[in-house]
Amino acid sequence: MEGAEGERNESPGVRAAAEGSRPDPELAERAQRRKFTASFKLRILREAAGASKPGEIAAMLRREGLYTSHLTAWRKQQDAGALAGLEPRKRGPSGPSAEQVEVRTLRARLERAEAELQTARRVIEVQGNVSALLEDLLAPRSALSTQPRSGR
Repeated sequence: MEGAEGERNESPGVRAAAEGSRPDPELAERAQRRKFTASFKLRILREAAGASKPGEIAAMLRREGLYTSHLTAWRKQQDAGALAGLEPRKRGPSGPSAEQVEVRTLRARLERAEAELQTARRVIEVQGNVSALLEDLLAPRSALSTQPRSGR
């Protein structure tokens, strides 16, 4: 049974896919975020600032496909630092702070220094053992020869 007037049972893209024809060209496969250049933002801000009649800003926003929130955000960016504030920023988590980088560097230096210290302690221990062996080997033979040897 057909639906009432104004109702749809399925969307046009689903109907086209079911019929096996090509997909609806108006449907984007994946939405893509718009990116606005600093020059475009400045042009829009100048045009909005120059609007003198009621409704001019709204007409301009409709023509450009923008929202009032764009103007608000761009004005804040402009106040924060002219063109530098208007450049698009990378999304996602920011990298490590300067303090975190310094802590990592200092920890790496500490670990290297501790490893070198451990190596130096081993070298000193080995040198002590070598010194004790040399003392035993180079001890005067007379002290050893006065004792009688057993087993011969």
